Amino acid sequence: MPKPQTDYLVQLIKSMTKSEKRFFKVFVNRNNASEDTLFIQLFDAIDRMKSYEEETILVKIPGIKKAQLSNLKAHLYKQLLVSLRLLHRNQMADIEMRERLDYARVLYSKGLYRQSLEILDKLKKKAEVRNQYTIALEILEFEKLIETQYITRSMSDRAEELTREAQELTNKVRRSHEFSNLSLLLYGLYLKVGYVRNEKDFRFVKQFFQSHLPTYSITDLDFFEKLYLYQSYVWYYYMTQEFTMYFRYAQKWVDLFHDQVEMIDFDMPLYIKGLHNLLNAHFLTGQYHRLSEALKEMESLLAHKSLDKNMESLLTQFLYTHQISKHYLEGTFTEGIALAERLAKLIEENPYNWDSHRVMVFYYRIACLYFGSGNPSMAITYLNRIINDITPDFREDIQGFARILNLISHYELGNDQLVEYQVKSVYRFLSKMEDLNKVQVAIIRFIRNLTRILPADLKLEMTRLRDKLVKLENDPYERRPFLYLDIISWLDSKIESIPVQEVIQRKFKQKQKAILERSLST
Repeated sequence: MPKPQTDYLVQLIKSMTKSEKRFFKVFVNRNNASEDTLFIQLFDAIDRMKSYEEETILVKIPGIKKAQLSNLKAHLYKQLLVSLRLLHRNQMADIEMRERLDYARVLYSKGLYRQSLEILDKLKKKAEVRNQYTIALEILEFEKLIETQYITRSMSDRAEELTREAQELTNKVRRSHEFSNLSLLLYGLYLKVGYVRNEKDFRFVKQFFQSHLPTYSITDLDFFEKLYLYQSYVWYYYMTQEFTMYFRYAQKWVDLFHDQVEMIDFDMPLYIKGLHNLLNAHFLTGQYHRLSEALKEMESLLAHKSLDKNMESLLTQFLYTHQISKHYLEGTFTEGIALAERLAKLIEENPYNWDSHRVMVFYYRIACLYFGSGNPSMAITYLNRIINDITPDFREDIQGFARILNLISHYELGNDQLVEYQVKSVYRFLSKMEDLNKVQVAIIRFIRNLTRILPADLKLEMTRLRDKLVKLENDPYERRPFLYLDIISWLDSKIESIPVQEVIQRKFKQKQKAILERSLST
């Protein structure tokens, strides 16, 4: 089994583009040293391998001795990072700034204080314009060090100026960290519990949010402080299921970048995540046309000139997410199967190293596409991957609803005995998680009693369940199950004896017609 360091080297090489690999070879061959030739041979050997095999490398490259392989791999990893840093320094502003800071340190070490200070002064202004206050503070501390050795003007005035600047930057860094910490804490809380489930959850999340929210005046905040503030509100309203407010702050997040378009290039990943939340808000509020327009905006980013692997990963992940959401709204589940198959293949290849949380969420979304298209067997295949996952603290809500959809899928296949056996297990699981709500209890009780219901009474019992669920749909703490599974449309399909996607398509067309009529009347 490869060691972690070897895994990191293999992952890095596999993640490189053709142009990056070509640049690395030019970079390494600049000295024509014999050790560099071994570098290239080792690099090429790992690049061609589907999986790392140390013995194969030693056979194919006789010049490499087993005793030296470990050091050679470590050195190769370092040189790869050096070449990538060199190649991308003009595309990543923070790398470029740190490179200039290094130049200033070199000049300082040579005793060329004025030259060093001139670089630092320009660099500090650039960092402040880009709201990079942590780097600006580091530059300022270096300026203070030089000024103690090289007096450029009245030292008393300069000392006061530097002290004032240091205090201002320290306050900005502290405040920025307060907002970014709040955003991160809320996101971590969401990954753990998902949506609030009851009044107790709501009070906890509200108190948590308010106790960590810094005192602020919006007019005093810079770009990143506003961004982290809007992010925090996005996570808060998402967890509390206040989707209109969730939309409002996701829009503020995106508008912040639109108002300062230069920041899109500077921090594209955060802009992409803002668009993702805006698209999600459109989906949750049923705004189909707005979702379609925002999806086009996200798709256009694929042609962006400075797209790196991280940005490509985010775009790919979110485009699949919202293209699937579009199929959900339209009821075009069968059309979405081709998309699901491409996504499943991508997950299998995993070129972007997506974490298990994102993969499990995709499995649930793929399962819903198959279920909606009338293929419960394939839905079960993907649901089992979630149910059998042992990742600790993985989204309990997804785990619960995967089990409920699994029960319904087995019912659709006529696996009555399996359903009767599993329903007790699902009930125990949800009870243990303290995740049972009225909707889930009603569904599980209905499924548990299915074997006792006479065929002639089945549609009547389904109608009763449907009427009960319709009443619960507007309850703020019972809304959550309907976001994961359109159980009412499924019941409609069983009552009317038509495919579930036909029911959702009909509802979609009726809603779009109503929207059009309202727009024409105003």
